[in-house]
Amino acid sequence: MNPTQPAPAQPTADTVLADVTGMLRTVLAEYGDDDVLIGMSTTFNRDLELESIDLVTLAGLLEERYGQRVNLAEFLAGMEFDEIIELTVGRLVEHVVWSLKTTQAG
Repeated sequence: MNPTQPAPAQPTADTVLADVTGMLRTVLAEYGDDDVLIGMSTTFNRDLELESIDLVTLAGLLEERYGQRVNLAEFLAGMEFDEIIELTVGRLVEHVVWSLKTTQAG
C-alpha cells in the first residue's frame, strides 16, 4: 500500500520547525509580517503578536499537515494562561515531534 502523503520516518525538530515556520508565515502574511525571523525561542505573543484567532488558524494548518495526531487546542488546554502567553515556537515544535512519535508506534 502507498499512502498518498507519507509522514517522515522520524520527525525531527528541524523538519517540524520548517513546517511550523511555513504555517506561521501563512498566518502572518495576512498582516504583511511574513518576513519576521522565526526560531525555536520566538514567542507567539510577544514576538509574533498573534491573536487567539491566529492560533485557531494555526491549529487548522497543523491538522491539515499532520492530521488528528497533532491537536493544538488540546495542547493549549493543558496550560495555565501565563504559559500560553510565554509559549515559544520551540515548545510547539517539541509537542508536534512528541505527538507524531507517540502516534507512529501504532
